[in-house]
Amino acid sequence: MIKKTQGIVIHYIKFRESSIIVKIFTRDLGLKSYIVNGVRSARSKSKMALYQPLSLLDLVVYDKENASINRISEVKLAYPFQRIPFDFYRSGVAMFVGEILSKSIYENYQNEYLFDFIYQSVTFLDSEPISLSTYPLSFLLETSGFLGFAPDSAGEFFEQVHPDVNDGSFALEEKKFFTQLLKNPFDPSIKIPPSVRKSLLDDLLTFYKLHLDTFFEVRSLEVLRNLM
Repeated sequence: MIKKTQGIVIHYIKFRESSIIVKIFTRDLGLKSYIVNGVRSARSKSKMALYQPLSLLDLVVYDKENASINRISEVKLAYPFQRIPFDFYRSGVAMFVGEILSKSIYENYQNEYLFDFIYQSVTFLDSEPISLSTYPLSFLLETSGFLGFAPDSAGEFFEQVHPDVNDGSFALEEKKFFTQLLKNPFDPSIKIPPSVRKSLLDDLLTFYKLHLDTFFEVRSLEVLRNLM
């Protein structure tokens, strides 16, 4: 069956000499794997730029029931990036976000509300003004809500991440900024000191590991830390 849908590229792997297998989170079909033949060859009509992490696409796809890998009939950019591919910092954040999604969303998982949030967040990452330093924190926090395990308060969050610490005054500065992010995610006026950002990022990744069995080591974390 042929279907039209929007998609967000999560990541791809090389397949044979000139092809790729790309994972795309689609609005209507969920997370799907597609094989794109010959896309890495010099004569390919389908450009590799379409399949970079977080590319926003309009798709016409073949969707066979119970097929683990499908094919793409038509593809075009839904939103041409103006900044992400040309800004080293934004590209690094995009790489991190793509990896987070690859470890958080399982095959065939469909959630149009999560899709719409990610789509909007990606266009926001490509826009001005934006606080790149706090964007990863806000993204992790907001995405946890769509995945069903967002904390209701800073106290609840730190109790889960640091269950062995009984001192209520623990990480007061972290709690203060975490509460700000809970109330106003993606607010560019929130300025968090680098040491606190690092602690909050580590804690949020630990939080994801507590709630998702598929969540393992984030390889792009070191790149993100160096950028930030």
